[in-house]
Amino acid sequence: MAQITIFSLPTLILILTAMQGIHAVDYTVTNTASSTPGGARFDSEIGAQYSLQTLDAATNFIWTLFQQSDPADRKDVQKVSLFIDDMDGVAYTSNDEIHVSARYIQSYSGDVKTEITGVLYHEMTHVWQWNGNGQAPGGLIEGIADYVRLKAGYAPSHWVQPGQGDRWDQGYDVTARFLDYCNSLRDGFVAELNKKMRAGYNDNYFVDLLGKTVDQLWNDYKAQYNN
Repeated sequence: MAQITIFSLPTLILILTAMQGIHAVDYTVTNTASSTPGGARFDSEIGAQYSLQTLDAATNFIWTLFQQSDPADRKDVQKVSLFIDDMDGVAYTSNDEIHVSARYIQSYSGDVKTEITGVLYHEMTHVWQWNGNGQAPGGLIEGIADYVRLKAGYAPSHWVQPGQGDRWDQGYDVTARFLDYCNSLRDGFVAELNKKMRAGYNDNYFVDLLGKTVDQLWNDYKAQYNN
């Protein structure tokens, strides 16, 4: 059950409270770049209300994918704020705040609504995933976020194909494809890996879950696709 309330503040557009049993997550969307071409495109082709619904849907998708039906298994996050900012790059997440580039929205030549939906699934993963208390490789963290985007059905056409890439922890789409292979060997692998990363990180987690080192798994993965 979700409740949407409209505020009259200049920048705060909408707030969504999604009830998960006795637990609630508040979502806000603020377009700080509404006077720019990208901010205007966000308003006309994506919109605050759709973004709120996407944030809520992404949260529930991630909890399901990570097998976190018990709130005790999740991060204690009560509020997630999305900002559309006049900045370079695509997006980043910090302190439960997601910042998306209005310039990227302006310059994107394809279906921008679908693209930003995928970006939000990726960034929302950063809100909810465990990162090994900062010990996990950055490429793995980004790869898990893109793995979520992949499983949600929002992988863009420019991503690498399965089997491509130079290193398992190269990050983003390369690592996402590798994790998808690992998950095919043991359904729920990514959820179990994320759970292990709550307290720390060690490459041996791959051995624990799949019986092979991560380098052996990478070699097997490359061999399967003749790469």
